[in-house]
Amino acid sequence: MTADRLRFVLFLNGVFILALAVAMLVPAVVDFATGNSEDVITFVSSAAVSAGLGALLVAAFKQDEIDLTDRRTALLLTVSAWLSVSVIGAIPLYNSALALSWTDAVFESAAALTTTGSTILVGLDVMPQGLLMWRSLLQWLGGIGIIVMALSVLPALRVGGMQLFRSESSDISEKPFPRVRQIARNILIVYLSLTLACAVSLDFAGMSTFDAVNHAMTTIATGGHSTKDASIGYYNSLPIEVVTIIFMISGALPLAFYAVFLLSRGKRSAIEGQIKPFLLILAAAILACTTWNISQGMSPPEALRLSAFNVTSIMTDTGFATADFSAWGSFAIGLFFVLYLVGGCAGSTAGAIKIFRWQILFVGTGRVLRGTLYPQAIVPVRFQGKSVDDVAISNVRNFFFLYIMTLLFMSLLVMATGLDYLSAISSVAQAMANAGPGLGPLVGPATNFAAIPDTAKWLIAFAMVIGRLELVTLLVVLQPWFWRR
Repeated sequence: MTADRLRFVLFLNGVFILALAVAMLVPAVVDFATGNSEDVITFVSSAAVSAGLGALLVAAFKQDEIDLTDRRTALLLTVSAWLSVSVIGAIPLYNSALALSWTDAVFESAAALTTTGSTILVGLDVMPQGLLMWRSLLQWLGGIGIIVMALSVLPALRVGGMQLFRSESSDISEKPFPRVRQIARNILIVYLSLTLACAVSLDFAGMSTFDAVNHAMTTIATGGHSTKDASIGYYNSLPIEVVTIIFMISGALPLAFYAVFLLSRGKRSAIEGQIKPFLLILAAAILACTTWNISQGMSPPEALRLSAFNVTSIMTDTGFATADFSAWGSFAIGLFFVLYLVGGCAGSTAGAIKIFRWQILFVGTGRVLRGTLYPQAIVPVRFQGKSVDDVAISNVRNFFFLYIMTLLFMSLLVMATGLDYLSAISSVAQAMANAGPGLGPLVGPATNFAAIPDTAKWLIAFAMVIGRLELVTLLVVLQPWFWRR
């Protein structure tokens, strides 16, 4: 790793930290408006510390030109930026009157920025509004960062088959890196529009304006942080649940598709090929869960209402809840665990393995099976009408293998801290999928992660970052050969 690369990475990390410092002023304004002077000081002082650090990095490693064409630099920047902002985002939480440990503050910050939605906080119903806004704002900022990374960086780095969507960047601009700002601007317009529409809809559905704004940010980011301990279940409102379902799905669809569709005047794109399978799998999962709950004694309307909301929440990796679905029986638990792995569409804020990789795996496996009978036959693998080369198929298979092995390895480490099997493996699965609640007795939707050991919290927070960075990105940076010249 050359000195120039490190200087460039540190410079841009400083820029991101400065941006996060400015964002800290938003909850400070909220606290000022509500008369909470103590937390105003907390956020302003945290912003000052963060801005000082960011300005120091910018001044010390100032760059005249921004160049992301080098893969090694892009990988290191992607990983370091998510890690650094997760740490900086914890500063206001650590300095607040909540008296959180540094472990808990970093866990909460990482859960927010990676749009995971796991939490160690209780008493959200009476918590100062500035802190609630900070958690929601972190998720919202993390959501737009994820989309830009998925469209602008990962396709060019060929991470986990993401090169299939490199053409989508070309639909918006001719080159993926030199015009990242143009890509970000178009996606940001879509992101802002969906957030505003969600906030207005929730407000009309019965939420207070403050709650509507917070839930709109975390819904479109498919993050799942709520202003209530009971999550969306607190409201017990069918209109609120319907609106939330609609916008959770909107956030899990490829936001890049909206931008491509608008800019290309309806031209079909590879990103679009994920939408129909995603909706079909979601509908099938809701039907299966509804049927199961009816067989367990629920009335059909209640079974459909609870299943539709909670299945959508888990498959979109949002993490809201209206019931303790971990108490619905073994089939429901198994179904939700599978949905952790499915996830949403590439180019969305949702996490997990993602729909397009499952599509490539199934089609690629079908070619292998057919090849056993017709070894000389040439059977192309096609995605959205386009042929997929063997490199992309190999990348998807490697990603799947690494995902499962990392899930198992991290689960064993969490089990070693004392968690039971179901709590441990579901904690890691939801963290890597950036989904939110676990399935075990300690970490289910009716509880949170406050009671687990600190070591387990660090491991789960690390799993959140692994999942958010599409796994391969972080694992490559951890290899010794990455740091050689």
